[in-house]
Amino acid sequence: MNERDFADLAVGHALHALSEADERAYQEALAGNPHWDSHVRDAADAVAAISAAVEPVEPPPSVRASLFARISDLPQEPAASVPASAEGEDFAAAGPAPVVAKSDAVPAGTARARSWGARRWFALAASFAAVLVLGFGAVTVGQLFSPPAAVVALQEIEKAPDAQSASTTLPDGTVATAHWSPSTGRSVLVTDGMPALESDKTYELWFVRDQTPIAAGTFTPDADGNATAVLDGEMQAGDVIAVTIEPAGGSPDGTPSTAPVLAVATA
Repeated sequence: MNERDFADLAVGHALHALSEADERAYQEALAGNPHWDSHVRDAADAVAAISAAVEPVEPPPSVRASLFARISDLPQEPAASVPASAEGEDFAAAGPAPVVAKSDAVPAGTARARSWGARRWFALAASFAAVLVLGFGAVTVGQLFSPPAAVVALQEIEKAPDAQSASTTLPDGTVATAHWSPSTGRSVLVTDGMPALESDKTYELWFVRDQTPIAAGTFTPDADGNATAVLDGEMQAGDVIAVTIEPAGGSPDGTPSTAPVLAVATA
């Protein structure tokens, strides 16, 4: 099992939606990879946040109809048949049945089928929960439990014992905050209120080290001018984090083509 698969199982565990087989696989993977426990905490925190922040609502009839329509499309397992000879049999008079040792072994095909069925049911339950809890389809469970890389980096920095930050506010009200941690080797810039750019322009990040700019990636704020962008490369003590406006895709020659629109001193 890889870490991505484990993260998916951690979501199911937090929702109490795993089959016995998946729960066992989850526990075994966690025991063998204790450093994956961050996925457990993140999933539990997200589920708790949903529970605490959202008021119960009555879903519209269309949601219920859609759910049952999806259920009806799932393959159904036939009910176990009862031998004809067993009908009408007086089991009390027959005495106790012989005890037969029960094996845990399951044919590979059956195990795969059961696992696939459980995962389909889990996917269905998760999607239904997303519809009910997250605004009727506005956000998916996958988006909730798989945050962007920049958000993950920011979380790692904030958890580090040597986490540091510095902010700057521009005359137009734009706020930019740099977060970094020497122990993680990561740095993130969080912006609020960055002006929108033309489609052929982008914001580019730079480490300015001893007056030398070092390209550190591009980013695009959302409609409100907010962005969380991880800087490429390792920050060094005393670096200034700067942002310039460049052609779409970034500076063609690896050097800034405009003066910085903002700069955050980290020393």
